[in-house]
Amino acid sequence: MSVGEGVSPAGCGLAAACPTLCGTGKETRLIEIFVDADACPVKDEVYGVAARYGLHVVVVSNSRLSIPHGLGIERVIVGRDLDAADDWIADHVRDGDVVITSDIPLAARCLARGARVLGTNGHPFTEDSIGNALASRQLSSDLREMGISSGGPRALAPKDRSRFLSRLDQLVQAGLRGRKS
Repeated sequence: MSVGEGVSPAGCGLAAACPTLCGTGKETRLIEIFVDADACPVKDEVYGVAARYGLHVVVVSNSRLSIPHGLGIERVIVGRDLDAADDWIADHVRDGDVVITSDIPLAARCLARGARVLGTNGHPFTEDSIGNALASRQLSSDLREMGISSGGPRALAPKDRSRFLSRLDQLVQAGLRGRKS
């Protein structure tokens, strides 16, 4: 695994510029946003919301992706193993953090750790909805194995991006207030 710009062994490496107190020995910290980034179509939206609130973003991918500099964004490149990015995120996310992913099993793992999880289409994964999402995923997989194609996910429409931005803002505000939403 390699880690990109702005990272130091003492924490996020942004202590002077970022209100996150990670690695400083203090208990208080702002939430972080983790992005399952390889196929994420809303990275720019995440960067904008994070910049507005001064939050640290961790962009996790299997390959090198370009990220904006100077905004508190950390790049983590993991191995090429199938679930390497998912495993890294699930191992590092903490209670109250926000995870951006369209991967349903990763969403379930992060919810179990107390994170808030938002799909790239703007629909949140919750404790109440994750069971149905996992069952639907399994059904789709079974249908594909039988040769029945589901066509895959549809492209994001402008209303999806708008919903994503609105819901991400709500999740961040709830996280900063310290409560689940």
